Formats: sequence, structure tokens, C-alpha cells
Amino acid sequence: MRETTLANTDASTSRNEYKRKREVSEKEKEKNDAKRQARRAEEDAINQQLDEVKEEKARQAEARLKYLLSQSDIFSHFGFGKSSDSGAKMDLPDDSSKRTRRSLTSAEDLDEDEKAMAKEIGDDDNDEGETEEPHQTILTRQPRIVTGGDLRSYQLDGLNWMIRLQENGINGILADEMGLGKTLQSISILAYMYEYKKVPGPHLIMVPKSTLSNWCNEFNRWCPKFRVMKFHGSKDERQDFIRSHFKPGQSQADREWDVIITTYEVVNLEKGALTKIAWRYLIIDEAHRLKNEASQFSQTVRLLTTQHRLLLTGTPLQNNLHELWALLNFLLPDVFASSEQFDEWFNLDINDTETKQRIISQLHKLLRPFMLRRLKADVEKSLPPKSETILFTGMSAMQKNLYRQILLRDIDTINTAAATGSQQSRTAILNIVMQLRKCCNHPYLFPNQEDRTLDPLGEHLVTNCGKMVLLEKLLMKLKQRGHRVLIFSQMTRMLDILEDFLHSRGYAYCRIDGNTTYEVRDRKLKMLIKPFHL
Repeated sequence: MRETTLANTDASTSRNEYKRKREVSEKEKEKNDAKRQARRAEEDAINQQLDEVKEEKARQAEARLKYLLSQSDIFSHFGFGKSSDSGAKMDLPDDSSKRTRRSLTSAEDLDEDEKAMAKEIGDDDNDEGETEEPHQTILTRQPRIVTGGDLRSYQLDGLNWMIRLQENGINGILADEMGLGKTLQSISILAYMYEYKKVPGPHLIMVPKSTLSNWCNEFNRWCPKFRVMKFHGSKDERQDFIRSHFKPGQSQADREWDVIITTYEVVNLEKGALTKIAWRYLIIDEAHRLKNEASQFSQTVRLLTTQHRLLLTGTPLQNNLHELWALLNFLLPDVFASSEQFDEWFNLDINDTETKQRIISQLHKLLRPFMLRRLKADVEKSLPPKSETILFTGMSAMQKNLYRQILLRDIDTINTAAATGSQQSRTAILNIVMQLRKCCNHPYLFPNQEDRTLDPLGEHLVTNCGKMVLLEKLLMKLKQRGHRVLIFSQMTRMLDILEDFLHSRGYAYCRIDGNTTYEVRDRKLKMLIKPFHL
């Protein structure tokens, strides 16, 4: 009887355990189904946002075609327009492509915002047979949300140029000389999108690591309306940021940011997350990083879905025209699709001066719609002229002796290079020149030159180098006058020597080199810009 009771108890327990496991299994299945549905819904939302941007770009294609062909007949040879044989010559465009503009003054055609900020552009005086001038917007004042100060006239012109590109479906290169405010003009076009197009984002800005904090500071100063976030850090920090803030597939109002600022390195590492967002504006600072279309960074940014692209660089015209094509191909891949065709049209490796000048003129016409470049001397008359003083100094006795030894040691290599002129000989000469540069900078850059029995921070650190003798005199005068000083060197070991010298003389200094982490670099730069005494 006891055995029967125990058996029934065990069977009941087993049934309950089975029932409990089944309930748990069903709950887990429901939970997993809910996760799959949520993931599927997120993917659908992501694809919908990406498709919307792609469709908008497709709608801009016709406007882009008309605009480019109206600028120059050259564009009929690239990617669209009139077909031509590869060997045909391109004719210079005549003046018929030039257009005149007249602002409308009728106030009833403008709403309240437009009265304050824009003029409608038209041409009521077109000759018979000419096409009507397309609508264009020209700002007469900066967007209201740009509150950090007033844009200078040339900066407002730059903003209007970017608006014109946007209206015609064109991406461009802002190539102003350094110091004319490319960062501010870039912020202004995003402010225009926010205020007048009601598009706060999402926008992506790629910058060098050294300028990451400066971009954030400029947004806070000039346009605090934008919600800006810095995407940088360790792998765990980046993954946490992606989970917490990216929110792909959600509306912009549901995100906690409008603008993401990140570095080239992070773009390569986190391309999977970045490609899930339909970016309204992509801005790349120091865009000559794109000059090699086969590089990892160049390939990665081409994977992103973007409605508008803007490149910032102070050196847009590379020595190699193929590098220029790489930038244009990124801006408009449907127009500049073939590098071979571009190199063929603009081959400057010819002896005919007249033909070369004609090709250069064609190249300028080609670049005109895409690139804006101003120089300080042309647009910023209020700036004082830059003063540059070059100081020459002799070498110390130790340097002269070491310099002579390097030349005598490699005299056979030098003579052979002079006689043959081969590539191998030129490489050998460049190596010798590098050794001579090291000798001129400081003899202690070579092993076994420093007397280790002396005090490492003693006077020999200065007296054995002509440059250090001059530098010490300069720093003494500059300190007396309250100056701050920037010292650059391409050699890390030279920075080590300079650091020893500054420490021995009691100067306050910040050292920043390639091994400085982002956090330390940011902290030191903030220290540097604060007033302090050397």
C-alpha cells in the first residue's frame, strides 16, 4: 500500500514538473517570437528610412542633370547627357550657359519667414527660346538658431552656395583657406536645414581625432539648438553608445541627438551600425583622406546612405589628377563613374603649352559647380598680414663632425646615385638626407653620441646643438613678453629631447604626439588655450 502511494506521488510530481517546464517553454517561445517581431519591425523601419533617402536622391537626379548641363557642355561627356566617343575632343562651352538673376521685390509672394531670409530668383527678361531660370533661394541673413555671433559676408555667401548645391541635387567641396570658418559654414547649412526645411537630422560629421572636441565646442558656441553627441571611445563604450543612443529605424524625434560627430577610425570599426541610419547630411573634414578610392575609409563611407554630402579641405587640388577624380567620384558617382575617362580627358602629360592651358581651363569649368575656394587675402581684408621670419643658425662642433662622418661613410653611394640616377639610388640618397636632417636637429638622435657620465639635463643638452642654443634665446625673450609658443617636430625622439630641455629650464608645457590618447589630448588642449605663464 505504501509503495502504491509513493508511486502515485512520484507520478504526480513528474506531471507537475512536466507541466511547469511546458509552461516555461511556451513563455520563452512567446518571448522569442516577440523579439523576432520587434527585430523584424525595426528592420522594416530601417529599410523604409533608407529607401526614403534613396528615393529623394533619385528625384534630385533630373534637377542635377539640368543644372550641370547648363553650367558647361563638359558634363555631357561624364556619366550622362550627350554621348561621345572616347577620342573626341571636348569643346569649350560658350557664354550661352551663363545666366543672369534678378530678385523679385513683390512682397505678397513671400510668407513671413521668406520676407526676412530669402529672395526668389527668376528671370522675367528671358529671350524667346530660352528656358526659364529655376527657383533659387538666397539668404540675406543667417538662420536665427545660429546665435554665437554674426556670419561674415563671405561666410553667408558660402552658406548660399551650399543651399544652391542642395536645391540642385549636387554635393560639393568647401575648400576655403584655413582660418575662414569652414566649420562655422558647415554648422550653418545644418541650421538652415533645421530652421527652414524642418529637418533637424540625423547628420553625421567625420573628423580627425585631434579636432573632435573642437567641433563639439563650435556647435555649443554657435548653434546650441542642436543636440550633438560624440561617438568615440573603447569598444565597450562604443557598443554601449550604439545600444543606448543610435535607435535605428525610429523617428528623429525619438532620438536623443541630431548630430553625431565621430572619427575616421571609429567609422571603419562601426560601419555596421552607421549603415543602418539614413543620414540627411554627411560632412567629412580633412576630406583629402578620400583621395585613394581603394582605402578602407573611402570604401566604408561609400556604404552609407546619405542625402547630401559635403567635403571640407584646404588642399582640394591634388598633385595627381586621379586623386581629384576620387573626390569627385565620391560626391557624384553617377557623373564621375570612370577614372580612365577622366584621366584621358585631362591628361596634362603633354608638351603643347597651348593645349595644356586649354585642358586646365576645361578642368576649372568642370570644378566650378562643385567647389568653392576663397583666400584670406581676397575676402578677409580686416586680418593683419601674416608675418613669417626664417632664422638660420650654425651647427655645433659635435654636429659638424657627425655630419662629415655621415657624408664620408656614404660617399660611394652618393657618387653612384649621381652617375646612374636609378630609383634604387634615389631611395638610398633619401635615406642619407634623412640621416643628415637628424644630425641638424640634434646629435643625440644618434646612438652613442651622448656622454652618459654627464647629467642628463645638463648644459650639454643645449650647447651640443645649434638649434637648441637659438631656441633657448628665443624662449627667454618670448617668456618675458608673455607669449605662448607652439613647437612642432616630425620626430618623436626630438620631442623627448625638447621635453628634457623644457623640464630643465622650468617651463610649463604640454606634449601632444601620435601616442597621446584622445582624453589626454583633449585635456591638454584645454590647458593650452587657457591663459598661463610660461
